[in-house]
Amino acid sequence: MARGNNGTRRPKPNLLITGTPGTGKSTTASALAEATNLRYICVGDLVKEKNLHDGWDNEFGCHIINEDLVCDELEDVMVEGGNIVDYHGCDFFPQRWFDRVVVLRTENSILYDRLTNRGYSGTKLSNNLECELYQILLEEACDSYEEEIVTALQSNKIEDISNNVESLTEWIRTWRP
Repeated sequence: MARGNNGTRRPKPNLLITGTPGTGKSTTASALAEATNLRYICVGDLVKEKNLHDGWDNEFGCHIINEDLVCDELEDVMVEGGNIVDYHGCDFFPQRWFDRVVVLRTENSILYDRLTNRGYSGTKLSNNLECELYQILLEEACDSYEEEIVTALQSNKIEDISNNVESLTEWIRTWRP
């Protein structure tokens, strides 16, 4: 068994796929999980299913995630290894959980179309576009994790997603802590 970057023994790596909403996190993470037989964890779905939130934010049309409850819920499975976690934030997860943090990036004109097609408008739309423009989630990942485990990948086209899944599958295949 290999050791994760936290020194604990686990047989397979844990990855975090993060980025602004609309960058292809869920598509990439689920395809990667299928290609590698790792467990796919969509934090947004987990929050809804297990009521790991503190209510609803009407302005942004989403649950107010309770980060402590999410971390408590995930602790045991993260220690086991072999997880691909999909969430747009990353600064509240323990650093020891992840062997690789992937930040998906999308050009704002493409992201605008994706988000408006999802029904985003007003503050929710403008905040997400600004978040991507100013690389907020990439900066958050770089501030929260060791630089060598953070990777930014373009996710503008289907080909980008396929290439990203392929390169991450190879990384998982050859993973050594």
